[in-house]
This record gives sequence, structure tokens and C-alpha cells, in this order.
Amino acid sequence: MITLYGIKNCDTMKKAFRWLDENHIEYQFIDYKKVGVDKALAEQWLDQLGWESIINKRGTTWRKLDDNKKETMNNATALETIIEQPSMIKRPLLIKDNDILLGFSAAQYHDSLLN
Repeated sequence: MITLYGIKNCDTMKKAFRWLDENHIEYQFIDYKKVGVDKALAEQWLDQLGWESIINKRGTTWRKLDDNKKETMNNATALETIIEQPSMIKRPLLIKDNDILLGFSAAQYHDSLLN
């Protein structure tokens, strides 16, 4: 089973939805802006990939954080931050079995999901 996490109206998410649909790949979508992020799951993502990979530093939510919080960010503070502000998580975040794909790349999706 494939689970896709993100925000429904995000342009990158729309590309992922379109690619998955065009390739007839079933998935469950979880809009973490509406339902939030499960703390244990977020902790698992951070443990597996590290906060530097999970947090979207190019987004407006990151830019709005105070400089001290940005400079002292680690997995623990990132966990608190993404629970409070899930829009800071890079999107899409796709999970297949125990593999996590961050962002959308048609080539990466093809290699991971169709091979």
C-alpha cells in the first residue's frame, strides 16, 4: 500500500496525483493540513531522514520562523515544529513499505513504484 502525505492544493502534489493516476497506482492520500501529523509517524520520518530532509527551507513558513529557532533546529525541535505547522514538511511525502520518497520526480516515482 502506498500512502501519500501532503496538502491537496499544492502544485507539486497535483503533479504527484496526476502521475500516480496516469500510471494506475492506488494510493491513500492524507492531507496533513486538515488532519495533522501523527507524532510517532513524524518521529519515524525524522529518525530515518533527518530534519534537514523533512523540513522545507524554501517555504514561507520556514522563512517566518525566528532566526534562533532556525539556527538551533534539530530533530527534536523539528518534531515540535512540524506537529504545529505541518505545511513545513516537504511535499509530497510518499511511503511505500518502509521507503520514503520526498518531493516529486517522475523518474524517481517510476524507478521506485513501477520496477
